[in-house]
Amino acid sequence: MIHTFAKNDIAQNIYQLVTELYPICRSITGNGVRETLKIINQHISLSVHEVPTGTHVFDWTVPKEWNIKDAYIKNSQGKKVVDLANSNLHIVNYSIPVDQKLSLEELKAHLFTLVDYPDWIPYHTSYYQETWGFCLSHNQYLELNDKEYEVFIDSSLEAGYLSYGEYYIPGESTDEVLISCHVCHPSLCNDNLSGIAIATFIAKYLSQTTPRYSYRFLWIPGTIGSITWLALNEAKVNNIKHGLVLTCLGDAGNFTYKKSRRGDTEIDNIAAYVLKKSKQDYEIIDFFPYGYDERQYCSPGFNLAVGCLMRSPHNCFPEYHTSADDLNFVQPQYLAESFFQCSSILDILNNNQIYYNPNPKCEPQLGRRGIYQAPNGHQDSKLNQMAILWILNLSDGQHTLLDIAERSGISFDVIKYAADILLAHELLASKNN
Repeated sequence: MIHTFAKNDIAQNIYQLVTELYPICRSITGNGVRETLKIINQHISLSVHEVPTGTHVFDWTVPKEWNIKDAYIKNSQGKKVVDLANSNLHIVNYSIPVDQKLSLEELKAHLFTLVDYPDWIPYHTSYYQETWGFCLSHNQYLELNDKEYEVFIDSSLEAGYLSYGEYYIPGESTDEVLISCHVCHPSLCNDNLSGIAIATFIAKYLSQTTPRYSYRFLWIPGTIGSITWLALNEAKVNNIKHGLVLTCLGDAGNFTYKKSRRGDTEIDNIAAYVLKKSKQDYEIIDFFPYGYDERQYCSPGFNLAVGCLMRSPHNCFPEYHTSADDLNFVQPQYLAESFFQCSSILDILNNNQIYYNPNPKCEPQLGRRGIYQAPNGHQDSKLNQMAILWILNLSDGQHTLLDIAERSGISFDVIKYAADILLAHELLASKNN
């Protein structure tokens, strides 16, 4: 099971992947996404899909591909006062090519800063409007005193492709669990890279098992990526029974789970149970139609059982969409905690079956089968007598093991262990048998 892996190893491995991906200038299309997927491919064998510009996906169209080589602003002495080489966030993502001289007043219309955090660089995009701009710290902005500046953006915006990565793990069932994360943000560690890295290592370790469900992992550009995948894969959507969007999982904030649109699905209940049992502060929030790609998976035409697991939600930490969301803001220990919370949810989902008691009239005689917990103890210290009795009583083909764990107050792991013992003694049977 995933949670048996060493916490320190997981922490360092995930953080190392975040560190490796951090310098790449990503967007919703382009070579930055491809480079990111190539690095992920060193851990798992991704299928990389390229969807041509102009492809109609529901009410949207796959946009032109954007790539950038260089961008800067020079003052009248020829010194670069803003330079893409110093931060990927300096350029408004999807800026068109520019090579001209502007007065300071003309230039200011294309500059973005954060007055309240004067040392930080904001992150801005212009995906669907052909314009350009630069982001800089407010302190940099205050130092712009020349009358004229040279602006140079060496970018391309032309017909190309939208790229995304997909990884499929076949399970015992064709029913699927979807794990999705966005790959479109440049040099933002919590909002982007934490989800990418955790999804990669969840996939890596699940690939070493044969899970009950099949798993489909998606590394996609935000919004347009999930819309594109759903539009081109409608035939597969009915197989998706559960899902998680992973994001903002590397900071020190408390865990937050955003429910699916339905609000009472199995994944919703399991996530709430895991966070409650973690004995840490957490928050469960209802679905709302804004945020990450859960809003596409949960759109009324699909209404999938997909929730969103995060620590500090988007827009709820000052570092969000700024240069302060860096390698110091996320930490290995928090990435590892998030990995194990996610893996706990998936472990319970994998084992949360419904059973029935084939001998429901009164209790079976457990002593002659060697599974009665005598007052002086039992040789199997992990076997809980009350867990056995609760399972036998509630295994009526209606209750899941999680239902029994919650009703009894006994932990899921203990309930699962007792259920396995009862199955081995043919005192329990799968509902599907």
